Amino acid sequence: MTPQKKQLITDSFSRSETLKFYKAELLEVETDFISMKIPKMDVMTRKAGMFNGAMIASLVDVSSGYAAVSHYDEDCYVVTVELKVNYLRPAMGDALVSKSYVVKGGAKISVIRTEIYTVDENSGSESHVATSLVTMMKIK
Repeated sequence: MTPQKKQLITDSFSRSETLKFYKAELLEVETDFISMKIPKMDVMTRKAGMFNGAMIASLVDVSSGYAAVSHYDEDCYVVTVELKVNYLRPAMGDALVSKSYVVKGGAKISVIRTEIYTVDENSGSESHVATSLVTMMKIK
């Protein structure tokens, strides 16, 4: 990935009002791989303290989109065609971390696998809480 492409992704991430609201942090930016972290906030959780499934699905969508964008050399815009999330266990932890990998990047359609983990800030341990497969389409 060129420094210019990495900067385009970083700048886009910084401009997103949604990601600002989530207090999201971009952890890694590479060709065909993106990782993000979102700290727990009350608005994101259920009464039992676990992250809400909608928050996990939202993180999957955003992280997968950036992974798809990272695949292309030029600046581009992608939209979600299909998104499937398997929730593996209750998402208990201090933050959510996404790890999104481009499985197949095509001229217009990309398939991305995104894994979601919760993080315990005290121990640093991760727990795998969701796995997903996402199809993105390049429209610009």
